[in-house]
Amino acid sequence: MMSRVNSQSLGEEIANAISHGVGTLLSVAGTVVAIVYACFVSDAMGVVSASLYGFSLILLYCVSTIYHSLANNRAKKVFQVLDHCSIFILILGTDIPVYLSLIRGPLGWAMFGIATAITTFGIVLNSINLNRFKKLSMILYILMGWIVVVALWKIIQLVPPSGMYFLVLGGLMYTIGIIFYKMKNIKFMHSVWHLFVLGGSILHYFFVLFYTLPLK
Repeated sequence: MMSRVNSQSLGEEIANAISHGVGTLLSVAGTVVAIVYACFVSDAMGVVSASLYGFSLILLYCVSTIYHSLANNRAKKVFQVLDHCSIFILILGTDIPVYLSLIRGPLGWAMFGIATAITTFGIVLNSINLNRFKKLSMILYILMGWIVVVALWKIIQLVPPSGMYFLVLGGLMYTIGIIFYKMKNIKFMHSVWHLFVLGGSILHYFFVLFYTLPLK
């Protein structure tokens, strides 16, 4: 079922599109760097992880930019659903280098399986009815983002404190940003949320690049 499109002013939508348009450009450049870097410091699993992570970044920012650039029509409604689904894909994409390149082994694959299952479930819910399952989707976003703490003991063994700062601060940026996302009655709060998403993505990008891809 198609969802209702949230009403935002032209100025707000321009700000939304520009903010994630910048994210799209950064994602493309960052993906190229990550893949090339992985070729030098990692193995095949690291290169695949970097590629999937980069794809998830580009997908989210590209879809979001298109969604906010469209007029209020059927195409915008379709991209609104895709926009929310791509959030699940980005979270999974960010998890992949952690689980398959850093942790690896049975624990890594088990965590990857759980994250993939939640992603699939969330995408199905959003595709059925975005508005009806909005609260549940938000809970799933947060759950997916922080379920990594289950394997925190292992990550701490493999990542120095400097890397943990990037991981935790990135998660906090995403989580705190939700507060501004919920302020729908205040103009430009959605754009502020976009900036928090950008900040979280940048922090997690450096975590992935320097702390998950190099072979341990």
